[in-house]
Amino acid sequence: MGWAGVTKKIAVAMSGGVDSSVAAFLLQEQGHDLAGVTLRLHPQGGEKDVEDARQVAQKLGFEHHVLDMTDRFRRCVMDTFAAQYEQGRTPNPCVECNRHIKFGALLDEVRAMGREAVATGHYARIEYDAGSGRYLLKTAVHPEKDQSYVLYHLTQEQLSRSLLPLGGLSKEEIRAIALEQELVNARKGDSQDICFIPDGDHAGFIRRHTGRDYPAGDFVDASGAVLGRHEGIIAYTIGQRRGLGVSSSNGRLYVTGIDTRTNRVTLSGNEDLFARTLEAQSINFVPFARLDRPVRLQAKTRYRQPAQDAVVEQIAPDRIRVTFDRPQRAITPGQAVVLYDGDVVVGGGSIDRVVEE
Repeated sequence: MGWAGVTKKIAVAMSGGVDSSVAAFLLQEQGHDLAGVTLRLHPQGGEKDVEDARQVAQKLGFEHHVLDMTDRFRRCVMDTFAAQYEQGRTPNPCVECNRHIKFGALLDEVRAMGREAVATGHYARIEYDAGSGRYLLKTAVHPEKDQSYVLYHLTQEQLSRSLLPLGGLSKEEIRAIALEQELVNARKGDSQDICFIPDGDHAGFIRRHTGRDYPAGDFVDASGAVLGRHEGIIAYTIGQRRGLGVSSSNGRLYVTGIDTRTNRVTLSGNEDLFARTLEAQSINFVPFARLDRPVRLQAKTRYRQPAQDAVVEQIAPDRIRVTFDRPQRAITPGQAVVLYDGDVVVGGGSIDRVVEE
């Protein structure tokens, strides 16, 4: 069932960056029949990335296609992003893009082109476990570049038709390969921002995208006392300190609650950001279909957070409860909680709420 040593017709998702370009080179070295595919996702720019991907494909000697997915990306990623902020949540658009676009719509498109699988430049690993008959998702060998957090939702079907050639390599090794092969993007920097919000102004994007205004409201403390005025709930996320414009004689203030019903944002001290238990929905498990009993695992509630020890219990068909051994800071509804057993991604879900103790 695995792909090792088997020549396949593969589509490489080429962003124009060095990672996906080296992924293509490595697969070509293994003898696979490749086609490059670059996705046009949003109207703002991107032509340089398309051209870089085209040049790499030309240099390596395989065909290159550009697929326009702007409408689907708007519906599945940008609309969802705005709607989540309107609900007082903080989404991770990369998770939604991978779920619906790169390992969803793209996989459908390339199969229609006669390609058997999609390869990407993500830093993670896919392995087939003959004992269970299931595909496993594992962390990258070099944890500083691991991207398994944004791939926890991959289904068995998607994993069976995906390749991640970079999971065992460091960024330095990948740069060295690109320089040795004289790829046009060998020294190209990594993208750091949300691709459709290059200036980092989430609230400005949401206002432009929805065409709606979001009224000002009250900043309040934990007792409900008014501390000042906020600029609309879409401008805030749990744990935020910068840009509040409110001072306190009791020390620094942080966003600890967002109430869309009353249009109030609660500010408190850092100590009020800590909690031990969360519930998550829209869950997916990778090594098995469901949890039959509580298990001890490790969990992350943010992309760059080290995994923390926790007990995980499935409490409904599409819901889990995660209880950490130690309180965690700024658990944020809308973000993903991703579960690990060592280097194996067990699964995860979208954080729905923090459970008060």
